[in-house]
Amino acid sequence: MAIHRILKRSLSTDKRSTSSRTDVPKGHVAVYVGENEKKRFVIPVSYLNHPWFQELLYQAEEEFGFHHPMGGLTILCNQDLFVDLTSRLGRT
Repeated sequence: MAIHRILKRSLSTDKRSTSSRTDVPKGHVAVYVGENEKKRFVIPVSYLNHPWFQELLYQAEEEFGFHHPMGGLTILCNQDLFVDLTSRLGRT
């Protein structure tokens, strides 16, 4: 499944120091979101399986393939839209 390939590739190519990775709690993943300026968000891994989030991941795959310029999973969408989506997922 594409989600597992994207996530595995993103985590294996992360060039950031281990200290920046330690602020991601177990069961969560850091993603970079934005159309121009990217902002880092830490989200539960469970969000990755939701159909709404799957669509964002599909779009990320279409845009970046498996090369993510920020060193982690990069999602090209409006940050306000992303916050709205994750808040909705948090309520389900």
